[in-house]
Amino acid sequence: MNAVEFVVFKARAPILVALALFTLAMGYYAVQLRMEAGFLKQVPTTHEYVQTFLEYENQVPGANLVLVSVKAREGTIWTAAFMKRLHDVAEEVAFLPGVRRTTVRSLWATTTRVTENTEEGINAYPVVPHGVTIQTITEADVEIIRDRALNGKHKGFLVSNDHRAALVMAELQEVDPLTGERLDYLVLADALETKIRKQYEDTDIEIQIVGFAKFIGDIADGAGDVFLFFVLAFVLTTLAVFIYSRSPQLTFLAVFCSLVSVVWQFGLLHLMDRNLDPLAVLVPFLVYAIGVSHGVQQINLIGTELSEGKTADEAARATFRRLLIPGSLALITDLVGFGTLYLIPIEVIQDLAVMAALGVALKIVTNLVMLPLVASYIPVREDYAATFARLRHTREEAMAKVGAVARPVPAAIALVVFVVLLGAAVHETRNRHTGDLTAGFSELWPSSRYNRDIAEIVERFSISADALIVVVETPPDACIHYETMRLIDRFSWAMRNVSGVNSVQSLPTAARETSAIWREGNLRWIALPRTETELIQTTSLYEPSSGLLNEACTILPVIIYLDDHKAETIETLIAAIKHFRSTDPEAIARDDVNFRLAMGGVGVMAATNDVIEANELPMLAWVYAVIVLLVYLAYRDWRAIICCCMPLLMATFLGYWVMTALNIGLKVSTLPVLVLATGIGVDYAFYIYSRLQVFLDEGKSMAVAYGLALQQIGVAVIFTGLTLAIGVSTWAFSGLKLQADMGILLSFMFLANMVAAIIFLPAFAVTLDRLFPRRLPIR
Repeated sequence: MNAVEFVVFKARAPILVALALFTLAMGYYAVQLRMEAGFLKQVPTTHEYVQTFLEYENQVPGANLVLVSVKAREGTIWTAAFMKRLHDVAEEVAFLPGVRRTTVRSLWATTTRVTENTEEGINAYPVVPHGVTIQTITEADVEIIRDRALNGKHKGFLVSNDHRAALVMAELQEVDPLTGERLDYLVLADALETKIRKQYEDTDIEIQIVGFAKFIGDIADGAGDVFLFFVLAFVLTTLAVFIYSRSPQLTFLAVFCSLVSVVWQFGLLHLMDRNLDPLAVLVPFLVYAIGVSHGVQQINLIGTELSEGKTADEAARATFRRLLIPGSLALITDLVGFGTLYLIPIEVIQDLAVMAALGVALKIVTNLVMLPLVASYIPVREDYAATFARLRHTREEAMAKVGAVARPVPAAIALVVFVVLLGAAVHETRNRHTGDLTAGFSELWPSSRYNRDIAEIVERFSISADALIVVVETPPDACIHYETMRLIDRFSWAMRNVSGVNSVQSLPTAARETSAIWREGNLRWIALPRTETELIQTTSLYEPSSGLLNEACTILPVIIYLDDHKAETIETLIAAIKHFRSTDPEAIARDDVNFRLAMGGVGVMAATNDVIEANELPMLAWVYAVIVLLVYLAYRDWRAIICCCMPLLMATFLGYWVMTALNIGLKVSTLPVLVLATGIGVDYAFYIYSRLQVFLDEGKSMAVAYGLALQQIGVAVIFTGLTLAIGVSTWAFSGLKLQADMGILLSFMFLANMVAAIIFLPAFAVTLDRLFPRRLPIR
């Protein structure tokens, strides 16, 4: 370390000039970083369900829907004025970016038809009569449209059950076939708000919009508040660092170096052609928080050296020499831990892993190298050494009292508390779920416009944006084969009776209703026709655009609409589908009929939940394996592994407990934050154990060694935990529920890791030292 220190500080001027130029260059690129979202980025493209989606996305509509509900504030929709407004909204939706125009459905669509039995035979025609336009529509025309819509069985689907609202449905395509460019969901979300809601909503009409595009747009809008809270947290953090150091120069150093690494991070992300996803807006602040955490350790040691009469250059050199190894160890552990997120095959999480790992890697340069180099040049006022010495004396007295936990009796009590807390946390976290635990999207408040819209659409209609589509692969012309249609009909009936299912659509259920129409609407004939001729009659009215079949009748999708997308609802449905496939005698016997999971928004959610649940424990196992390896390489002592990792383990399970108590499920947006918080938490243990090791190697007893280590490093650890917790606790007042939940979770995790490192680390150290006494190193 002396040799490294000599080389680095000898070249400090050129190094700082190079870093300054690099900062300017990265600042130029950082301002060009923009926010970007994508539907396929949120899903595991290698999962079985998503493979089904990718294979059939051009043949089966409904995977990525936008639903626009046009609602009359007073009365019903059956007025000429309302029908004109509905027409305008449908036309506007059809020409939004990314909309597959052939899939747009509303009462005005020519594919929205009614089939009835007349004196001349079966007659099928559009709901809106030929020749009726928005310029010529009359109240008499509206009465005809109403009768046709009801006769055509569109109530509950395109017309609300209470006749107060009408739906416009559209399917989105991820890539524009003309330009070849990916759909910009934030542009689409803005268009939905400005061109649809703001243009057509007034005192008579209310517009409700749901779908992934609108959801991600609302998250991006809420990101504006996120940055405001970041500024507030930054101010509070800066103020706290100043209170701790009582030096504007050292405060500037800790904060400035952390911000520089964020600038580098943003600039490099732009050069790597990566953008910031709305669900990852919390990561930059977490990376900044890691920098502040290490910066406080640096300025604490600089202040300590200055209080002992050292010059700024000597203090900076000593800090560099003493903290480069433990600081690098902590940051490398964080980096590898964040890198394990890349094992989850979801693009947005992999992007997040790259972003976090890159930011932490840069901290090694900005906080462990640049900070002490700059500190060596900073002039220090003459009375600062005495000021910090007084602060240090007061703090060391307080830490001496806390250090009593390293005595045998307090250590034994601490271990009992540890076992009780860990046992309770493990027991409570058995009930944690993967996915949403609320009816709406948990990233938004229940009172948010989006969650209110989706709740009302589910209440008024028999469909929603929460749909799961089972693609039934069949032999050709299966739609006129009774045995195949009967199997799918039985499957549809079984799914309709699953808890949480709102309604089910399939070709056999549609054929049942058409069969009755052929027989003058007699309810006794609502049955699946048995002959090929009858099946030809009943199914010929349905086109592939309906989503119930394809041209060759080789796929017959079953569309299952759910009341919500809660994790429990999805798990129940998926279990019911798999149970039918594995237990129904005919489904087992028919090798040529395959029930494939799954398309639709819920199918994608189910795949995502599966992947997160399958990777959660292996990923955490990799994180802990890396920590164990690095701790052993650093200290060459198996006792160090237990002392550093056991407090971290308890803090992790306490974090799970808090998530369970707050009704927060493990999702794409929450799991990475938990992992990042765990990575930050291990830093406290590294700094404490590094100083503890020094005093133990000098032959001091465990109690004395820990007391001295805590006097040197304990205040900085406690201060860092409190500062970061206070900074993120302000997020609890955010307009974005994701940020509020993560603020509470992170505040708790910062404090839990800090307390666990200070209280339980020495408890394990004392116990292990008594059971397995250490030998002094051979010098």
